[in-house]
Amino acid sequence: MNDLNITYIQADLVWENKHANLEHFERFLEQVDPDTDLILLPETFTTAFPVDPKLFAEALDGETMRWMREQARKKDAMLCGTFPLEMEGCYYNCLVCMRPDGSYELYPKRHPFSIGGEHQLVKRGEKQLIVEWRGWKLKPMVCYDIRFPIWARNRFIDGQYEYDLGFYLANFPDSRMQVWNGLLLARAIENQAYYIGVNRVGEDANGLHYSGESQVVNARGEVVSKMAPYQEGVAHCTLDADKLLRFREKFPLGPDWDGFEIEI
Repeated sequence: MNDLNITYIQADLVWENKHANLEHFERFLEQVDPDTDLILLPETFTTAFPVDPKLFAEALDGETMRWMREQARKKDAMLCGTFPLEMEGCYYNCLVCMRPDGSYELYPKRHPFSIGGEHQLVKRGEKQLIVEWRGWKLKPMVCYDIRFPIWARNRFIDGQYEYDLGFYLANFPDSRMQVWNGLLLARAIENQAYYIGVNRVGEDANGLHYSGESQVVNARGEVVSKMAPYQEGVAHCTLDADKLLRFREKFPLGPDWDGFEIEI
């Protein structure tokens, strides 16, 4: 297990304008370090949040998937972002993990933001996802998922942790930043894993403001990288594999974790 080089992008999103957003992110991607392994974009990076999926949802062979495939190939990195996706007649807020070779994994958001009516627009996902990438096991999640600790819960099976890095791609308003910051620390500590939260900035069509505060937290609950609030930008961070493994050996919580099952 080697170190993992991360790039995360904190950006303003143009409301319901896919082409403007794709062009915007292309400019950010030009700043990505050539040794980056993983690139993370905010939730609904093509449209902002929420939008009517009947108007904006794409198929698996649509423009955004082709764009992600091309960008991942160019950067020789896994590229992750969410957008409205239509599959088998249903709409999802779906997180795509696109590899450089064009293969991908899908994670439909498990917890649509029901308080804001998202559950009336998209179907909730029914599966957790663990993605193996360059020696790391990744657990992708989306925004409102952060409030549900059981869904994020790490497991210790046959002497191995189920995942090493969890991340949330989000549109999390600035009025709830205390929650965002607190829960990112909690998720990292309780799961003995690195955690990354990638959030947007700017103002949306509903008048909500976003401060971003995208950040990387280690398994000790220490913020090791954080972007300035209310500013767009590209951040790079290296996740130290040895530090994570040594901490797990020194403070082995995994064997003492309670077993559990999730009912879908």
